[in-house]
Amino acid sequence: MTKSVVVKSTVGLHASLAAKVVQAASKYNVDINLIYNDKTIDVKSILGLMSLAIPSGENVVIEATGDQAEEAINDIASILSK
Repeated sequence: MTKSVVVKSTVGLHASLAAKVVQAASKYNVDINLIYNDKTIDVKSILGLMSLAIPSGENVVIEATGDQAEEAINDIASILSK
């Protein structure tokens, strides 16, 4: 399952936002990745997320597999689109 979302934070995917994403993703027993500029990163890795340096307004794809994939994707998407 995948979902496209726009990062709306005015400063992009910064450390505080990345920490919230990792914390939310860790609640689910799913494999969940974030895809940006042809790079795929495990959403449960804060260093991986930070390495993407995603600016505000950029489109990313969240991809997850597992029983809670839809719930996990929607949770992560809501954090990124605030």
